[in-house]
Amino acid sequence: MHYRNLGNTGLKVPSLCLGTMTFGVADEKSFMHKVGCDEATSFAIMSAALERGLNFLDTADVYGQDGLTERVVGNWFAQEKKRDQVILATKFRFRMEPGPNGTGASRYRIIRAAEESLKRLKTDRIDLYQIHMQDVETPEEETLAALDQLVRQGKVLYIGCSNYTGYRLTDSQWISQTKNLSRFVSLQAQYSLIERSIERELVPACKRFGLGILPWSPLAGGMLTGKYHPETVPAGSRLEKWEDRWKRQNNARTWQILDAVRAIATESHSSPATVSLAWLLAKPWVTSVIFGAKSVAQLEENLRAAELTLTPDQVKRLDEASAFEVGYPYDFIERIQGRW
Repeated sequence: MHYRNLGNTGLKVPSLCLGTMTFGVADEKSFMHKVGCDEATSFAIMSAALERGLNFLDTADVYGQDGLTERVVGNWFAQEKKRDQVILATKFRFRMEPGPNGTGASRYRIIRAAEESLKRLKTDRIDLYQIHMQDVETPEEETLAALDQLVRQGKVLYIGCSNYTGYRLTDSQWISQTKNLSRFVSLQAQYSLIERSIERELVPACKRFGLGILPWSPLAGGMLTGKYHPETVPAGSRLEKWEDRWKRQNNARTWQILDAVRAIATESHSSPATVSLAWLLAKPWVTSVIFGAKSVAQLEENLRAAELTLTPDQVKRLDEASAFEVGYPYDFIERIQGRW
């Protein structure tokens, strides 16, 4: 396992991060019951990951019914007694309770959400506390001040954001600097060969302010595993339920990408999923790629991405197969600046 600094901090994190959204199954009627795993399996996956050097876990209060996933992670900490060997990231923002203050990023909401997460996770600190999505109804200064309070209390060590727009991310950095508040050190964003829109504004912003990028959905909901074809969707798969996503992704560009992924997987004697993860790891602005697993076998397959180094030619072929003017206008501006 390779380790990288989280943004401009001194914290070392592995290049792969275990996402826990599928840990814990409560409602048999829910879709997550089909793709999730029970507590025993979740424990086995986390233990196997830690044994292989993957000591970075990402979760959220909203994962699972009534904070179920955080409780599963907390139960694992209590059983294994290895909390200090793990870098723990969790998130807040979405609705956890009824009423007008049961969601959002106000000071009232953040302080309460953090305390509840600490209880469920059975820990005295959150290593990386992230706002799950920007809250346009709450001033960014209020959100940052509340997070800074948690940092000063020692309940949170680092703060990060997820699903932020470029303007909001820039605004947050300016507020933190001018108000002497703790600043975001990382950004979680949807990023994959299929979804590269963050390269337009968010990647340049993160490079400018020194934020580490943590891609989520690196396999595009399973599309980049190679099991999908234009004619059919596998029964019981995520995309069978997510019809809108299937309609968006079932196009010529997607199949062009998959053709390139499959070809390189054959060349490198690996799987399409491994190649897709390795492509993200080849990007210098990516710190750690968040992936999920519903079995130890699936965990081990995804971990192979940390061992696969794509050649410059292979990266270029994947870049070209998935390109859709992702660099404009930044590549253009950089070329002009270099020329003038």
